[in-house]
Amino acid sequence: MASETGGTDAVHYPAFIVEPGSADVLFIVVVVFMLFLIFVIGAFYFRLHALPEQMAHTKHPVQYQLVAILALIALFTHNNAFWIAALLVAAISLPDFITPIRSMATSLQKLSGSEALAARPTADANRENRAAVGDFVDRDSWEGREDDKNV
Repeated sequence: MASETGGTDAVHYPAFIVEPGSADVLFIVVVVFMLFLIFVIGAFYFRLHALPEQMAHTKHPVQYQLVAILALIALFTHNNAFWIAALLVAAISLPDFITPIRSMATSLQKLSGSEALAARPTADANRENRAAVGDFVDRDSWEGREDDKNV
């Protein structure tokens, strides 16, 4: 059926449909927005994923390593149970069982009259000597606060 107006009417397309050969502005805007959104969500995910390690940073080095391993396993396996376990281990303070047992062993050794054990140096890891104790980085030099000590 022919048009009653004689075919002089122009066809009106929506604004998001462009002519052939011209730039598709809506497509470019959506691509830029999606890349930005992926970057922001990824940064949030990794920041949230590192939360247990940040919480355990001031704890005992063994507890910190346990939390770091659990968080790394959670990252690679995508198993939330490991991340929750890391969060719980980071939130609690583990008691020191070794020092009282070592003290009891030394006392029993002295009471028995046998040779005295040589005193084992304890690994007192705190912020000042953590880098010398294990495979840790000195937080002050890492965070750029070396100048604060000299003042």
